[in-house]
Amino acid sequence: MACNGVNGDSLGNGFHYVLEDVPHLTDYLPDLPGYPNPLQDNPAYSAVKQYFVNVDDAVAQNVVVQNNSPRGTHFRRAGPRQKVFFESDEVHACIVTCGGLCPGLNTVIREIVCGLYHMYGVRTVVGIEGGYKGFYARNTIPLTPKMVNNIHKRGGTILGTSRGGHNTTKIVDSIQHRGINQVYILGGDGTQKGAAAIFEEIKRRGLKVAVAGIPKTIDNDIPVIDKSFGFDTAVEEAQRAISAAHVESESNDNCIGLVKLMGRNSGFIAMYATLASRDVDCCLIPESPFYLEGEGGLFEYIEHCIEEQGHMVIVIAEGAGQELILKSMHKLDEQDASGNKLHQDVGLWISQQIKDYFKKKKKITINLKYIDPTYMIRAVPSIASDNIFCTLLAHSAIHGAMAGYTGFTVGPVNGRHAYIPFNRIIERQNKVVITDRMWARLLSSTNQPSFLHPKHMGGEEENGKNPQLNV
Repeated sequence: MACNGVNGDSLGNGFHYVLEDVPHLTDYLPDLPGYPNPLQDNPAYSAVKQYFVNVDDAVAQNVVVQNNSPRGTHFRRAGPRQKVFFESDEVHACIVTCGGLCPGLNTVIREIVCGLYHMYGVRTVVGIEGGYKGFYARNTIPLTPKMVNNIHKRGGTILGTSRGGHNTTKIVDSIQHRGINQVYILGGDGTQKGAAAIFEEIKRRGLKVAVAGIPKTIDNDIPVIDKSFGFDTAVEEAQRAISAAHVESESNDNCIGLVKLMGRNSGFIAMYATLASRDVDCCLIPESPFYLEGEGGLFEYIEHCIEEQGHMVIVIAEGAGQELILKSMHKLDEQDASGNKLHQDVGLWISQQIKDYFKKKKKITINLKYIDPTYMIRAVPSIASDNIFCTLLAHSAIHGAMAGYTGFTVGPVNGRHAYIPFNRIIERQNKVVITDRMWARLLSSTNQPSFLHPKHMGGEEENGKNPQLNV
């Protein structure tokens, strides 16, 4: 099959499907020799029935179909193969973390190092300091199982991180000069775009270098995959902030507890934390426009809640209401070093708008408590479920690189880990679909109005959404 393409294939029973394949080193190095997987001689793994993945195994993107559904898209299943294309003593692997912090980064680093060492006998693994620019601006850090043994108990990343700094030519020059032949890249959609460019340049030069991406975004806005690592931890921590806001609001007269959560373009953290806490009266996310004044507006609903129960809790994602802020402040769009749109602080802005509204009305004197736990949430160590998830991601990436796959990212698709072409990960962002049942569950939980004008209720595509959210 051609690499990184959409191919028709069929199983033995005649069932046809579309395989979105990932590249392999033999696509441009056809004479590359293969070797028996050393795991065959590892007593911990050789006894496991069906431990090795069949090369023809595929994972379906959609598991709910109808009679008239088109042929389903599938991805190559992740896992160890019986044949590898790297000998243990030739591997010189590197790991780099880019973009913002996220719970679980250190766990992924640890499991890549320990997985390569204990499963495949690899002894040379280095860390790239400070993101992409570390390839050409800093020295590498030797990584051993002993060094990384306890890093999963810490937040952040031991390698450091940064935004921007991507220079494809300089990075690949450094990879070639250092003799690196496996590159593990942890980062969000911008980082994965950079990883795709690195892969293309490596392929153009004909280098035996496997490039594996591990998608990292605390906002859960990576498409195709069920969820991204660190998301569960973020929701768990966000609940603590919501609980604090709830206690404050109940303990003071006419009190509004306002919590700003992460979510530049996608409101998954706000939505899931709201559903999990059951203490929220109003949740505002980027995908659901709202207006402040007039019938059915936010101010009217706040006034209703204060009059009815004497307190309320509002959760707002950082990307919500940005069009209202820009309109009121007459500001132009700005971008950070990664090319992401810089948002104004919606928490501070909406706080002031609420205060000004009630001060003007002189009907109710409100007490507003504003909580912004952003940096607390992303800097904590990952919880148990995320630690296990990070281990599976790291091992999937290792198995893929050792088997000769390259130019891919890993992640769970309908509960099964798969190798996904870079282009599918970077083509769009995953967003909350406000015509979907999960958002309806939230509205039912908070009893808030939709805040939507009829013009905002156009048909929204559900194809390609995370299966986790289609329940």
